[in-house]
Amino acid sequence: MGLLRDIGAPGLILIVLGALLIFGPKRLPELGESIGKMFVSFKRTVHELTDDDKKQEKDQ
Repeated sequence: MGLLRDIGAPGLILIVLGALLIFGPKRLPELGESIGKMFVSFKRTVHELTDDDKKQEKDQ
């Protein structure tokens, strides 16, 4: 998360404006939803993998 701290508010504003120009205001909510679903899926997978590792260590 160090990268997000380095960007700052002006950088985030530029990123949002760039996304608006590239994708348009109508597609931006769809894009945000897909990115959110991707992060949730990634987080779930990481938790499953760490739970499996902990279970294997406990069994040994």
